[in-house]
Amino acid sequence: MTSILHAIGNTSMVQLRRVVPPGCGSIFVKLEWENPTGSMKDRMALAVISRAEEDGRLRPGNTVVEYTGGSTGASLALVCAAKGYRLRIVTSDAFSQEKRDHMAALGAELTLVPSQAGLTTRALIADMIEAARRMSQEPHTYWIDQLNNRDSIAGYHPLGEEIWNQTGGEIDAFVHSVGAAASSRGVAAVLKRHRPGIRNVVVEPAESPVLQGGPAGAHRIEGIGIGRMPPLWEPALVDDILSVSTDDAEAMARRLAREEALFAGTSSGANVVAAIRVATRLGPGAKVVTLMVDSGLKYVSTAVFKVKQAG
Repeated sequence: MTSILHAIGNTSMVQLRRVVPPGCGSIFVKLEWENPTGSMKDRMALAVISRAEEDGRLRPGNTVVEYTGGSTGASLALVCAAKGYRLRIVTSDAFSQEKRDHMAALGAELTLVPSQAGLTTRALIADMIEAARRMSQEPHTYWIDQLNNRDSIAGYHPLGEEIWNQTGGEIDAFVHSVGAAASSRGVAAVLKRHRPGIRNVVVEPAESPVLQGGPAGAHRIEGIGIGRMPPLWEPALVDDILSVSTDDAEAMARRLAREEALFAGTSSGANVVAAIRVATRLGPGAKVVTLMVDSGLKYVSTAVFKVKQAG
C-alpha cells in the first residue's frame, strides 16, 4: 500500500529558454514544487522524521517541535499528519501568510514571533530558535532543530542521484541557495562522488553575505540567509559563493513566471540569477543545474507577485 509520502521525489527537470542570455551555457531546473507540499523540503522532512523513528528518538504519541519560515514547517506538517504526530511550529510574520496557512491546514499548531518590518534578520532566527528550544523541554517532545540536524543531509541524496540520472551525467555545475545548507551539501556530495570535477556553487543574499565573511543583514529572500554560518556548512564541498540581491531575486521570479511559465518563489529567482552568471562564465556547451525550490503559490500575497491595481 502506498501513502502520500511515496509521492515525494522524482521531480521533473526542464531547460530554461527565454531568460538565458546569448552566449550562455544551458541551464536546467528541477521542479521541486512537484513534491506534495510544493517544496523540496518534503525530502528533508521525511528523512528527519523517519530516521528519528528508526533509532527511538521519536516515539508514538510524541510531539514534534520546530522553528521554520514555513516550507519546512508545511513539509513536517505533511509527514506528521501522515504518521499521526502532533506538531508545534515556531514561525514569524516575516514569512508569507500562505505558508502559515498551509502549515495550520495540515494540523500544525503555530506560535508567531514578531519580526522587524517583515524582514528576515539574525535576531529573528535566534528568537525563533529559542522559543522552539523552550518548547522542546516539555516531556515526550522531539525537536527537529533543522540547523543542527544531520539527518536532513541524507534527505537530499536522492535529489543528487535524480540530477545525475536526468542529465545522463552531463553536468558541469550545480547552483543552489543556502539556508540550513543541508540541500546544497547533500546534492553536492552525491554529484562529486560521481564526478569530483562538478562545480558546486552556493548562493546567499547580497544584503547578508555571511558565507563570504561579510556582515549579517536584513533581506526578503525567504528560507535562506540565516545571518550566521550554518552549522551544517561544509566548505570542502563548495567551489564558489555568489550573492544575489533581494530585488534581483524577486525580479527573476517574476520573469520566470511570465517568460518561462515557471511559477516559483524568491529563492528560486536567486538560484536562476546565480546560475546564469555561472553558465555565462562557463560558456556555450556547459550544462548547469539549479532548483525551483518551491511554488509561487506560497508567495502570492507578498510583494513579489502582488498585482498593482490600475489607477
